[in-house]
Amino acid sequence: MATAQISASLVPIQPVFTDAERLALAGYLAGDRGLTREAYTLDLRQFTGWCRARSLPPFSVRRADIETFARELEAKGRARATVTRRPSAIAGFYKYAVEEELPDHSPAAHVRRPRLDYESHATALDRNEVGALLVAAGLGLAAEHALISLLALNGLRVSEDLENLGLERGHRTLVITRKGGKVVTITLAPRTARAIDLAIGERTEGPLFLATDGRRLDRHGAARIVRRVTRRAGITKPVGPHTLRHAFITADAGVPLRDVQEAASHADPRTTMRYDRARTSLDRHAT
Repeated sequence: MATAQISASLVPIQPVFTDAERLALAGYLAGDRGLTREAYTLDLRQFTGWCRARSLPPFSVRRADIETFARELEAKGRARATVTRRPSAIAGFYKYAVEEELPDHSPAAHVRRPRLDYESHATALDRNEVGALLVAAGLGLAAEHALISLLALNGLRVSEDLENLGLERGHRTLVITRKGGKVVTITLAPRTARAIDLAIGERTEGPLFLATDGRRLDRHGAARIVRRVTRRAGITKPVGPHTLRHAFITADAGVPLRDVQEAASHADPRTTMRYDRARTSLDRHAT
């Protein structure tokens, strides 16, 4: 017996997002850059995927749905910082959409969020280990020395745009864009400045750090360099770019928290407090 074939053209295809939802997603993500944009893209992809599995259009979501999504993340054992960030990304998305007059209200406006664990669990490096890393980097390629110095002595993120070098009152400066689009000028540590000048040579434009193929060095390439220098320094701890940023933030005991917050580009002082507690712990163990 012949089986009836249904033409695919007769089956209505439901679009994943409405035009308004697609516009809101694209517009919201366009406001960020680098790793922040990557993280928020992942957050919203997982949230909209969760909604789609429940036949729930994003602009039909209620507060209870967002809280259920967050509780399910907790139940799956996701890191507390991740569980906290995802509702923040969702809230930002809906706030943007309301500002653009796409939906008439935000279901995330009063979402209850889990408390953030204010203890930092990143791998800690003491001053001797940071010194050993800098020495090992100085014995390698100029670009390795520049990268390690920039991370450990200036606490910059690998994703930040590092092309705007300058000179003010005899000091090397760098104009960078912080989260939220804030543009600031920072003074580089003397060792960082010397290492960068050696690394860039005669180049006057383009990315500060280049991969072997001539393109901008990405965070994966930076992580490989950090691991290579770590092995050369004889350090067995798992060390990555964020470890060096953590080391920068925790290094200067006695520096006011507000100054550390500004140097680290933390929008929320509570984030800096996580590192400040790690710094206190290091100092306590050292005495």
